[in-house]
Amino acid sequence: MNDVSPRRRAPPLQALMARERQRYIDRQPRSMAQARRAAAHLMFGVPLHWMQDWGTPFPLQIDRAEGARVVDLDGHERADFCLGDTGAMFGHAPPAVVSALARQAGRGSTAMLAGEDAAVVGEHLAARFGLPQWQFAMSASDANRYVIRWLRAASGRPKVLVFDGCYHGTVDDVFVDLVDGRPVQRPSLLGQVHDLRLHTVVVPFNDLPALDAALAGGDVACVLAEPALTNVGMVLPAPGYWPAARERIRRAGTALVADETHTLSVGPGGMARAIGLDPDALVVGKAIGAGMPCAAYGFSSEWAERAMRAKLAAPPGHSGIGTTLSGNLLAMAAMRATLETLLTEAVYAPMLARATALAEGLRGLIARHGLPWCVTQLGARCEFQFCPTPPRDGAAAAAAMDPALEALIHLALVNQDVLITPFHNMLLCCPATGDEDVARLLAALDTILAELPRPA
Repeated sequence: MNDVSPRRRAPPLQALMARERQRYIDRQPRSMAQARRAAAHLMFGVPLHWMQDWGTPFPLQIDRAEGARVVDLDGHERADFCLGDTGAMFGHAPPAVVSALARQAGRGSTAMLAGEDAAVVGEHLAARFGLPQWQFAMSASDANRYVIRWLRAASGRPKVLVFDGCYHGTVDDVFVDLVDGRPVQRPSLLGQVHDLRLHTVVVPFNDLPALDAALAGGDVACVLAEPALTNVGMVLPAPGYWPAARERIRRAGTALVADETHTLSVGPGGMARAIGLDPDALVVGKAIGAGMPCAAYGFSSEWAERAMRAKLAAPPGHSGIGTTLSGNLLAMAAMRATLETLLTEAVYAPMLARATALAEGLRGLIARHGLPWCVTQLGARCEFQFCPTPPRDGAAAAAAMDPALEALIHLALVNQDVLITPFHNMLLCCPATGDEDVARLLAALDTILAELPRPA
């Protein structure tokens, strides 16, 4: 339960929101002018409609970003705990990646041909994640889409299993939720004309009996899973859940796909390797190229061989897998530089330490204000949620969300020169995140929490 019922605190929240909106308008005249200019030719006034989801009166306009800081057109420097929603998990403009991109740009950006970087990237990916065979995509969404196709073809099975509340990008197959225990196609999905429930099975996270029942029919090609849910509010696996689930998935002849796009925050080999999960396939995007549009997906030897056999047995023509720019030269240069200089224990150590300090600071702040909230940490990532104990599944995490309260907190933080992820209360620390950044965020949040109305 939240601290105060929505009915009791609605007027005070509305007043606080009105004040913060005006404060934002007063501080951002250049952003306002630029936003008006962009609105003439950009739908919703932004390059991607998600960019308007920050809860601001008009989109914040960025001048530059470096390390753990973002500077807007009005010259305000903000501590950035969003980091491009993980794309810049290693900080903005890391020098090694900037140099690699500049060097490769002068030698060609794309040729639909492989170079040395491709072989080196494959070697690094195999070493980091423990899977021997790899392919590439332009985004984690594409990589997830392609993996599902490969594994359906390789297994001859039609269905994919996902967890309620999951997020795997813009893959149509995953937009099925559980509502009162029944699968429901997510109503927010635009333009979908097919019934996704025919080939998508959805079960609650951390629920072994539900997983058993879903696999019993022998028609599930793959289980597509984040090792921990990260986009409905973080949900960690219960003790013993993954070892038991892994055995059931293997026994059913189903492939397990670990989507590590967000859980790469745990360490250089991702969360699956850290907990000994041993997936049959793995997807990683966003941070794997330090924010460049690229992603990678790998297979075990067995599933790679089965996938290649399926391709060789198919008639000539487009497989529905891959785009012209997949695995382009610039992307390979970015991934090589990231893997060689950023996906290391030495780089992760300060990120993990800062995130731990941040999580502890948040817990202390929440306790001091007497709020029934909790904090969950996942490596360099942490999140505060409006419930007293960490949620066990996606439904519980979703029930704890309070969009009005989130919008107020996020906007008030922006006005105090702090950015967190706009979609929920997720915070991410990069190597450049300093003690002063953590202190700034905690001080800003302290100010906000002090003004929240309390129960009558």
